[in-house]
Amino acid sequence: MLFRLLRLFLILALVVSAQPSFEAMAQALGQGAAGLITDQQKVIQGLTAKADDLEKKIQQDGEDDASLVDIRLQLEDVSRAALTSALAFRSRLTDINNRIEVLGPPPAAGQPSEPDIVTGERQALASEKAEINAVVASAQNLSIRISGLIDKIGKMRSDLFRNFLTKRYVLSDALSPQVFSDARDEFNNFYKAVSSWLSFAFKFKFQAILAATFVALGLALVLLVGGRRLFGRMFEADPTNEDPSYLSRLTVAFWSTLLPTLAVGAFLGSTIFFFNYYNVLRGDIGLFLNAMATVIGVVFCVNRLTNAALEPRLPNWRLIPVETGPARWLVRLATAMAVVISVNTFLSVINDKMGSPLSLTIARSFVATIIVGIILILMAMLRPFKARDGSWRPWPAWLRYLALALGLFTIVAALLGYIGLALFVSLQVVVTGTALITAYIGFLSARAIGEEGAFANTSVGRWLSTNSSYEDTALDQLGLVVSIAINLLIVLVFLPLILLMWGFQPGDIQAWAYKLATGINIGSVTISVTGILSGIIVFVIGYFLTRWFQGWLDGSVMARGKVDTGVRNSIRLAVGYAGVALAGLVGISAAGIDLSSLALVAGALSLGIGFGLQNVVSNFVSGLILLAERPFKVGDWIVAGDVSGTVKKISVRATEIETFQRQSVILPNSNLINNAVGNWTHRNKLGRIDIRVGVAYGSDVKQVHAILLEIARSHPMVLKNPEPFVLFSNFGLAALEFEIRVFLADVMNGNIVQNDVRFAVLERFTDQHIEIPSTPRAVIETKHAKAWPTDDDKIEADFADQQQAKADAEAEKKRLVKTGRKVRKPDPD
Repeated sequence: MLFRLLRLFLILALVVSAQPSFEAMAQALGQGAAGLITDQQKVIQGLTAKADDLEKKIQQDGEDDASLVDIRLQLEDVSRAALTSALAFRSRLTDINNRIEVLGPPPAAGQPSEPDIVTGERQALASEKAEINAVVASAQNLSIRISGLIDKIGKMRSDLFRNFLTKRYVLSDALSPQVFSDARDEFNNFYKAVSSWLSFAFKFKFQAILAATFVALGLALVLLVGGRRLFGRMFEADPTNEDPSYLSRLTVAFWSTLLPTLAVGAFLGSTIFFFNYYNVLRGDIGLFLNAMATVIGVVFCVNRLTNAALEPRLPNWRLIPVETGPARWLVRLATAMAVVISVNTFLSVINDKMGSPLSLTIARSFVATIIVGIILILMAMLRPFKARDGSWRPWPAWLRYLALALGLFTIVAALLGYIGLALFVSLQVVVTGTALITAYIGFLSARAIGEEGAFANTSVGRWLSTNSSYEDTALDQLGLVVSIAINLLIVLVFLPLILLMWGFQPGDIQAWAYKLATGINIGSVTISVTGILSGIIVFVIGYFLTRWFQGWLDGSVMARGKVDTGVRNSIRLAVGYAGVALAGLVGISAAGIDLSSLALVAGALSLGIGFGLQNVVSNFVSGLILLAERPFKVGDWIVAGDVSGTVKKISVRATEIETFQRQSVILPNSNLINNAVGNWTHRNKLGRIDIRVGVAYGSDVKQVHAILLEIARSHPMVLKNPEPFVLFSNFGLAALEFEIRVFLADVMNGNIVQNDVRFAVLERFTDQHIEIPSTPRAVIETKHAKAWPTDDDKIEADFADQQQAKADAEAEKKRLVKTGRKVRKPDPD
């Protein structure tokens, strides 16, 4: 009793003495948490104010599609910031929940009360948790509100695009004589703006203009010349080649379109960039110059593509087998259509900047769409093929009717006043059609390069075959890699271009790229392309580092240290498996996959292992045991059942053994662990061989013993220690049996020694007239079968005589029966 009172007194003293420290610690933690809550509340308030401003801006710029896209991107940034603010409390909430769990529930009614310090701490934690939950709820509400605004922007943009396509304009005002006067006034204003800028630029920015132009031109030349150097024959058609392959034509058409277009685009883009960098451009002139660059790029790309596909000068290099005259007309018509659409786009920029009247804009678009429709009809009516009889044949029916339908649809839509729809169709026919045709040619080229043996026939493949040690198989695999790379390049270049042509804004592509990079939610699963690619890259880097470290460890460290071959193989395999496993774990972690979430999969795998993968796991574990215990190593001569040979490779599933007949036998590792295995070279290669010799009864056994011992001692491969030994082993049925037992430094030379000893024994026994008996064999007489007759005519004649004799006998018998006389039996011989 006294002891219990003393223990209670000590506990109370400790609690009282520790109370100030507990209170100080709780106060410090409370101050830190309060600071965090205050900071995040300010962040949420700022984000809410920004969301309010953006919501007002949606109402103001509701008619501008580009502005709506920019607002949506800003709203997405605000939403991510709100979620980040909410996640800032994750660790603190975890600590609070853990502490509340440690404190336990408050005592129920009728139970002893708990100390005041525990009650106070529980209340403080509950209050702090409520404040944190309020801030988190505010962040979540803000994120939900922003999601609603983003959906509203998407609906507004859809309405804008639909109104643009379905809006009908009155053509009477657009086609009035006033339009010509408005066009003249606008041209004068445009001329004044450009001339004033040019005079300013040449007076004050001439050096900057020259520097920007020459730098841009240098970049374009580097790209163009470098492309010619790199791709060589894939860049230009060879006039001397009268029968180029389909792959060569595809490759030339694709690269001769893409590389010059990229060079022109690099020149125009870098020119505008450096003009902006040196403050050469004005606001309006910058818009005009961007529009002009777009016009030049589109027209150049269309012209290059049609020339590359149709090749008016080189009929053998045409992808489409049309005649030369129609090919020239197709190039002209396609280029003219691109010029019309591009000039219309450039004039639309001028009209928007100059504040032109609506009638002028309608008239300009009306004329452009009518011209495009006429060009499409002319293309459809063209007869590009020539029959054998010399008559001209039109396009295939589906292509001809499609072009006619598009041309007529464009003209009819323009005449009915649907200028936006007609202009949209015209633009897609030129720009989207050009992009799709170029991409399709690229896909065909990539597929042709990926065919078996195709890459080796290209100029790059021939250069690699000549200047490197690549074999045909390696070149074929490299062709697959090049094919995949070309496909990815086409998707990355042309998909954004086509999306932009179909009304999407750069902000849309940026938002999709961000979602694709950060993660796509499918139910409760988040798939991150960037994470997956990062994991794959990390694993590939780890894999190659492991292989490099294996080679360095084996070739530089263990080889110089004269480490045994088997030990080197075991260490190399262990390092390889450990490195690949580590690279796999790091790659999975880099991909953002939580390894703890794989527990269910691991459980299912363990169940499958228990039922269906027993042998696989048994061989795997046996392989690890073999690598660790090393009962045999690479290079050892082992005997496992009926298999005898040299160990060539030990893996975690099976061991490869090469027999002396050069046959590779793959033995599961579990067989080598569970069964007896003989190893002739386990510790060293020292071993004994036995050679049996029999002599006839009556021979001088002392002389035989001396001769055999002399032969064994005289062989250069036989060791002197242990000493050779000759054993008189048995009185056999037909011979006196002896055994020559010799030791060799390398038992792998046993067959050579046995062969030499047997030759020497036979030679000495012949000289000494010692007989080696042989087992008598029974003599079996062979019965020769009667030869098959070969004279077919004689056989037929004998058979006919026998049949005739039988017939005569039967006739004689019948005659005697009729006459009543008895048939006389033949006399016995």
